[in-house]
Amino acid sequence: MKQIKRAGLFLFLILFTGCSSVVLTGRKQLLLVDDAQVLALSDSSYNSFMATATKSGKTTQSAMVTRVGKNIATAVENYLSSQGLSDNLKGYSWQFNLVVDTAVNAFCMPGGKIVVYEGILPVTKNETGLAVVIGHEVAHAVAKHANERMSQQLVTNYGVTALDAFIQTKTSSTTTRAIAQTVFGLGAEYGVTLPYSRKQEYEADRLGLIFMAMAGYDPAQAIPFWERMSASSKSYIPEFLSTHPSDANRIANMQKVLTEAQSYYKK
Repeated sequence: MKQIKRAGLFLFLILFTGCSSVVLTGRKQLLLVDDAQVLALSDSSYNSFMATATKSGKTTQSAMVTRVGKNIATAVENYLSSQGLSDNLKGYSWQFNLVVDTAVNAFCMPGGKIVVYEGILPVTKNETGLAVVIGHEVAHAVAKHANERMSQQLVTNYGVTALDAFIQTKTSSTTTRAIAQTVFGLGAEYGVTLPYSRKQEYEADRLGLIFMAMAGYDPAQAIPFWERMSASSKSYIPEFLSTHPSDANRIANMQKVLTEAQSYYKK
C-alpha cells in the first residue's frame, strides 16, 4: 500500500507540479527546481569560473562575441514579449565573454551567462558562424535545459521522498547545491557543464537556428559551420557512447528544420 501511495505521489508531482513546455518546440519537460534557485546557483558557479579564467585580449573578436550575443538575446526577448512570454526569461542577465582557451568550445550557464573559447573562432570564421554557436547556447538557456537536468538528477538520485520534501519547502538546500554541482559545477567530470542529452542538443540546434534567424543571421550557414566542426574534430567516439549527436546526424537534423528557421529570417 505504501508503494502505491508513493507511486501516486510521484505521479502527482510529475503531472501537476513540475510539468512545463519548451518555448516554440512545445516539448513537455520536468522542471522541479525553482528558477530563482537555479539562477542563484548558476551565478555562483559562473563567477567562480570567470575569477579563474583569462578574458581574451583580442578586442575585435571580444566585441564581436558581445555584439552577436546581444543581437540574438534582444531578438529572443522581443519575440517572447510579442507572444506574452516575457516571464520565461525573468531574472535572466545576459553576459557574453570570450576567454583564452584553445578548446573548440562554448557554454552557457542558466540565466544567460555565455562563454566562448578562443579556440572555436577559427571554425566559426565570421560573425554568422559565431551566431550559430551563440544561438545554440542561448537556446539551452531559454529552454531551461539545466533546470531540466537538475530535475532529472533529483528524481534519479533521491526518489519520491526527497521530491516531496523539496516541493513543499522550495528552498535552497544541500540537495539542490549538490545537484547543481553535478549539472553545471566547475568540478563536473566533463568540463564546466555536464553534457546535455541528445534530445536537448537537437532541440538547442533547432531553437538556435530560429534565434539566429530572428536576429538577422542566415540560418543556412549553420550547415557549413558544422561541416567545418566535423572536419576539425579529433574525436572518434561513436554517437551511442556520447550524449552529443554525431556531426553527421546533427547536420541531417538541421537540414530537416532549416525551412522552419528560415521563416523567421529577414535580411
